[in-house]
Amino acid sequence: MIKKRYADRHDWRRITQRHYVHEQVDNEVFKGHVTLLQLIEVASPLDVRYGDEIVRIADAGYVWVQQFPSDAHHAVTSMFDATGQLVQTYIDICLCTGVEDGRVYWEDLFLDLIVLPSGQVLLIDTDELEAALEQGIISEAEYALAWVEAKQLQKQLQDGSFQLVAHAEVIKERLELQLKQGTPR
Repeated sequence: MIKKRYADRHDWRRITQRHYVHEQVDNEVFKGHVTLLQLIEVASPLDVRYGDEIVRIADAGYVWVQQFPSDAHHAVTSMFDATGQLVQTYIDICLCTGVEDGRVYWEDLFLDLIVLPSGQVLLIDTDELEAALEQGIISEAEYALAWVEAKQLQKQLQDGSFQLVAHAEVIKERLELQLKQGTPR
């Protein structure tokens, strides 16, 4: 069964205090749901290793901006450190996105892309995608969909036509303003 993941990350115990807001957007750049997750306190920071490079992706003061386009099979999470610097963009390939009981979600198809601030693009979790197919968790059609979406995104990232990395900055400012003006969820 494909895992459903939620943008508010309420099941992630590493985050001990958070602020969260989401909204639906429909403009010339983007149509879908956007969220902002402020990591106020964490039980421990989270560092990931990409080759020789170690990147901290979660710590107190970090902000995650997530974009869930309604017409695509991916969800984009841009992670900013406590100083507001982008540390990475993580693109989940997914079957679909939506809202359930007021919570934004995506159905994860295992395959992921990581975009580092240097512009380097990494394709990861191919082994998880292969295992999911072998174990019958996903169908042949879902497997093919994941690869088509990943290859399309890689091409867009290479030619500069993928706008959601830059769009995350705009969404971050807008949703942070919303948090300051209202009550975070």
